[in-house]
This record gives sequence, C-alpha cells and structure tokens, in this order.
Amino acid sequence: MCFCRPRWFWCIYCTIYILMFTLFLVSIIFWIVISPSSVKFYITDASLTQFNLTSNNTLYYNFKVNITARNPNNNIIVYYRRITAIAWYKDNDFAYVSLTPFDQGHKNTTFLGPVVFEGQSVIKLKAQQLAEYNEETLVGIHNDLAVDLDVRIRAMFGRYKSSRFNPPVVQCRRLRVPLISNGKSAPPFSVTRCSSGAFFTDRDADAGAG
Repeated sequence: MCFCRPRWFWCIYCTIYILMFTLFLVSIIFWIVISPSSVKFYITDASLTQFNLTSNNTLYYNFKVNITARNPNNNIIVYYRRITAIAWYKDNDFAYVSLTPFDQGHKNTTFLGPVVFEGQSVIKLKAQQLAEYNEETLVGIHNDLAVDLDVRIRAMFGRYKSSRFNPPVVQCRRLRVPLISNGKSAPPFSVTRCSSGAFFTDRDADAGAG
C-alpha cells in the first residue's frame, strides 16, 4: 500500500502505478466479456475452365471461387476496408483480385463471389511440381491450388471502435479444383474451411514485437 511521504514524487509514482494497473485490469475484463471468436471463411465452390502451362512457363488461367465469411460474434461488427484475394499454385502466386469493401454485422454470413482470376502469369515449377501438373492435367483435377485473403479492417467491440489494422492473412490451402473443359462433367468440389488465425489481432503489431 502506498502512502504520501514528504517527497512528492512518491505520491506521483503511486498515482501513476494505480492508474496503469486499473487500466490494465479494465482492459482484461473488457476482453473477457467480449471474448471474440475469429471470423470463419470457407471456399464453398471452385472451378477451372482454363489452366494451361506453356513451355516458356506462362500459365493461362481462368479460376473461379465462391467464398463465405461468417461472423459468429454477438457483439462485434467487422468493417472490411480492403480485401485482396491472391491465387496460388504450388507455392507460386499467379493472380490478384481486389474485392469490394463491406460491413459485416453480428451473427452474419456474407457471400463473397464469384471471385474470378483470369489472365496469364509466368510461374516457375520445380521438376517434381511440373510432373505433378502434367499428371493432374490428365486426371482433370488440379491439386495444391490456394487462395489467400489479405484484409484490412476496423472492428466495433460493443461501443468501442478500433482503428484500422491488418489481421492474419486468411489461408485457404490444398484446394482440389476440377478442370471443366469441352463440356465434360467434373467431380464436385469439396467445401474447404480456411485458416483465419487470431483474426482480431494485428499481424503487423505481432511482427514488430518479434
């Protein structure tokens, strides 16, 4: 317990200490009460109508995905201010698409899509990866496709609205996507859950701390 002594700085020290401890305690209680759950993302459908890799390492693609985002929280609103979808194949990013910003209320599921990646890109596959690509082309299903979502958000926790921050990148990996061509039927895509990590933490703050 602190007592005011003849030296005035002891009183100031005690006051600052008590204020900091109170602020820390209030923050802990607030976070326990809010107890945010991460937003859940799913790839609900995906298909390819073109996926041709030429001898000069140019990939011609038409890749379409449907994505849903579920906010399971009762008392948190999410304001998506920037959303970039990034398409990958065997460790190579080959396409980027900017999605329309939106606001997501409590207990809300939002449909994102269809997100269409279309164009051409130069990628470098290792010998084993190239062999896998050729085998997948024969089978008509391409493995190791992935979609990442790089988002920037604000969040309303009860009555408190945060500043803008960058959550962990949402990773939708190991997608097995059918190639639809020449009117041939293809096996259905299996709904895939994405990894969203601790969604309401700032990945840049974590990187700075490291």
